[in-house]
Amino acid sequence: MIAVAFFIALLLLISLGSPIGFAMAIVGGLGLLWAGGTDALVIMLGSMPRESAVVYEFVTIPMFLLMAEFVLRSGVTDDLFKAGAAWFGRIPGGLGIATAFSGAGFGAICGSSSAAAATLSATSLPAMLKHGYEPRLAGGCVAISGTLAMLIPPSIAMVVYGLIAEVNIGRLLMAGVVPGILVTLTIVITVYTLVKLDPSRAPLSEPVALTEKLRLLKSVLPVLLLFAAITGVIYTGIATPTEASALGALLAGVLYVARGRASLPDLQVLVARAARTSCMFAIIILGAKLFAMVFALTHVTQDLIAWVGALDVSPWTIMLGLVLLYLVLGFFMDQMAILVLTVPIVAPLVSSLGFDLVWFGIIMIVVAEIGMVTPPVGLNCFIVSKYSKTPVSQIFRGSFPYVVTQLIAIAILLVFPQLTLWLPQNM
Repeated sequence: MIAVAFFIALLLLISLGSPIGFAMAIVGGLGLLWAGGTDALVIMLGSMPRESAVVYEFVTIPMFLLMAEFVLRSGVTDDLFKAGAAWFGRIPGGLGIATAFSGAGFGAICGSSSAAAATLSATSLPAMLKHGYEPRLAGGCVAISGTLAMLIPPSIAMVVYGLIAEVNIGRLLMAGVVPGILVTLTIVITVYTLVKLDPSRAPLSEPVALTEKLRLLKSVLPVLLLFAAITGVIYTGIATPTEASALGALLAGVLYVARGRASLPDLQVLVARAARTSCMFAIIILGAKLFAMVFALTHVTQDLIAWVGALDVSPWTIMLGLVLLYLVLGFFMDQMAILVLTVPIVAPLVSSLGFDLVWFGIIMIVVAEIGMVTPPVGLNCFIVSKYSKTPVSQIFRGSFPYVVTQLIAIAILLVFPQLTLWLPQNM
C-alpha cells in the first residue's frame, strides 16, 4: 500500500506540471526518508547524483545530442528529401516514400523523434502539399516517419532505457537496425497502398533526368558516413558506443562547418542547447533510480515477480499483456515518462520470465512510436499540425493506417525475436 501511495503521489506531481525527473526525485527522496530515515536519505543524495552522471556510458547522450544539433543546423535533411523525391517521385506516393526514407536517414544521424518530426515538417511536408498531396495523407506520413529516430541508432530513448535497465548500450543500438528497416518498409508499403487505392490523394511528380538523380545521390553520402561512424565502429568492435558517439559528433561538426553554416554565436547556442538537454536527461535518470529505490525497499519488484511466477499462464501471455499496457499508456503519457516510470519495475520482471532485455527494449521503443501519433497526447501529430496548419484531428486520422501496419510490425518482432537479436549476437 505504501508503494501505491508513493506512485499516486508521483502521478499527482506530474499532473500538476512538475518535470518528470524532479517529480521522481522528490517521491524517491520521500520514500527513502520513510524507509531508512534521514541518514539513508543523506547518504543516497550524497552519492547517487554523482554516480548517475559519472557513468561512462552517460557521455553518449550529450554527444548524440550535439551531433543532432550539428546535423539539424547543417541542412542535410533538405538534401535527403530532394534525392528521395527525385528517385521515387514517379512511383505512386513517391514523395511519401521519399519522406519515409528521409525519416530513416535522419533517424540514423539524430536520436530525437520530435526533432525529426519538426525537421520533416519544415522540409518534406511543404513539398508534398505543393505537389497536391492530400494534407491528411502527407501529415500522417510525416508524423510516423519522425518516430523512426527513436528506433534507428543513434537513439536517445535506447540509451536512457539501457542506463535504467542496465543493458549493454552497444547491443541495444545494434538491435534497432533490422527493426528500423522493417518499420520503414511498413511505412513505404502503407503509403504506396493508400495511393494505389486512390491515386487522387497523391499526384505523380515531374520526371527528373538521370544525371540529376545521380548528382543528388552525392548528398546522401554524408548521412551514410555518419551512420557508418556510429553503427559500423560499434558492430566491428573498433569503438564503444561512447567513443562512437564522440566520433559521430566530430564528423557532424565537420559537416556543419563544411556546409558554410558555422559561426561562433551559432556554435555557442548549439552547444548550450545540447548541454541543457543533457542535464535534463541526467535529472530524469537520477529521479528514476531514486524512485526505483523505493520499490526495492518496499519489495514491490520482488513481490511482483513472485506473484507473476505463481500465475498459471504462459510467459508469452504476460508479455502480450505488457505490450497492451504500453499501448494504452502511450495514449495518455509522454513516451520518456513511460520509459522512466515503468522500466525499473518491468525490466526485472521481464528478465525473470526468461526474455532478453535487449529484445524487450526494442519492442518497447516500437510500441512507444505508436504513442507518438495517437490521440490525445501524440506529440508528433501536434508538431505536424502546427507546421501544416492542418487540424490535429486530421493528422491523427491520417496516421491511423500507419498505426495498423506498425502493430503488424510489432507482431512480427514478437514472433521472430531473431530479427532483433541477430545483429547484436554477431557483433
